Amino acid sequence: MTGLPVPVPDVRVRVRMNVGSCGPYAHIDADFAPPGPDGGLELLNAVPAARLPPEYLPALRVGLLEGLDGVAAAVLLKDGHYHEVDSSEFGYRIAGQQAGRAARIGAGLLPPEEADTLRWVTWPGRLRPWGHRAGP
Repeated sequence: MTGLPVPVPDVRVRVRMNVGSCGPYAHIDADFAPPGPDGGLELLNAVPAARLPPEYLPALRVGLLEGLDGVAAAVLLKDGHYHEVDSSEFGYRIAGQQAGRAARIGAGLLPPEEADTLRWVTWPGRLRPWGHRAGP
């Protein structure tokens, strides 16, 4: 298993598919870092349960594993939010997938053009289809 070679801070995902009706909603802000000595995925949650209920963390973890696709990383959840009606495990799984792929792109493990496939995620330095960078 390879590890994330460099930190990718400030990955923000906001899944919103509720235009005109209810749908999955999820919001996370995370920092990705190279893995610890044990490798694998280390998920640290610094978000209060009132902002991100713990029942969504297993789905988020599954999504992160899918998005990282075998790349080991330490992930610090810095912020998050849920919606009482629209949030679901499905939404947090999507958020994890998008965040994991964003980390691989930000670390140079996937080509920058792959960012065009990520609908709900931003990170500093992300190339947009129109040639502008996201973030500061």
